[in-house]
Amino acid sequence: MNVLQIVREVLETEAKEILKASKKIDKDIEKAVDIIYNTKGKLIVTGVGKSGLVGAKMAATFASTGTSSFFLHPTEALHGDLGMIGKDDAVLAISYSGESEELSKILPHIKRFDIKLIGMTKDKNSTLGKYSDVVVPISVEKEACPLNIVPTSSTTLTMALGDAIAVALMKKRDFKKEDFASFHPGGALGRRLYVKAKDLMRKENLPIVNEDTTLKDALFEMTRGRIGNVIITDEDGVLKGVLSDGDLRRAMMRDDFSMDDSVMKYASKSPKFLDDDEILASDVLKIIEDFKLQHMVFTDKEKRVKGVLHIHDLIEAGIK
Repeated sequence: MNVLQIVREVLETEAKEILKASKKIDKDIEKAVDIIYNTKGKLIVTGVGKSGLVGAKMAATFASTGTSSFFLHPTEALHGDLGMIGKDDAVLAISYSGESEELSKILPHIKRFDIKLIGMTKDKNSTLGKYSDVVVPISVEKEACPLNIVPTSSTTLTMALGDAIAVALMKKRDFKKEDFASFHPGGALGRRLYVKAKDLMRKENLPIVNEDTTLKDALFEMTRGRIGNVIITDEDGVLKGVLSDGDLRRAMMRDDFSMDDSVMKYASKSPKFLDDDEILASDVLKIIEDFKLQHMVFTDKEKRVKGVLHIHDLIEAGIK
């Protein structure tokens, strides 16, 4: 086996597919760039398997070059995190076949809220292609693997196109070295070292209800609060529980479910919380990620609610 020859063939095969794609690029990629550029909220990148891994890299590249972005796994979206996508956001969905089962399940929900959808797939007539506002084609003639099966050339092309979109956005925004520096080691390190939870957490207009509130009224407050949860306190403001959209979905599966029940019947009665808002924001992000939370509730030493720090707040502040 000639390893050097194999390596050269792989590199040449993938390079050829990228070159072919560069000659086929049409106005659709301009439309994709414009959608992202004009998005008032965040760019959510999603995909499954190797497409998901490529998507996570894309989201990181976008986030570090001036486009507020994060990766959302379709399965997590189906089990609660779909609420992390707002009406002002846009979605970039990746599926080579365009028929990924997990991804296909969330597409109707995305379009139901009229959220702009950019699809990256080989087939415009696939499920993903049909739901997309614009399709960026990622079709290749040959994968680099000897079986022509393993995603190699196709994932390389997808990643390269993601880089191309990110660079186009950088130029469109006149992204300068000074901007880049603020998103990278110096700036990022500085934020990790000095930005505290109290500097970012929300303290006003929190979605808080009393423990005697009905589920119906709590749902209204959850919708108003726009953090995907409602915080439950007693009359003294002491934290008693948290009702998440996931708790609500599970409650609706119960035979005794009623919107007139007390919210405490279905709430998590031992929610995660912190009583020290001097903690570094980067440490809060790690806790949120470790426990797969959407937000962290902050209280004083007597467990009276002081504020909430949402993962969106951390991401938008550049905390990593």
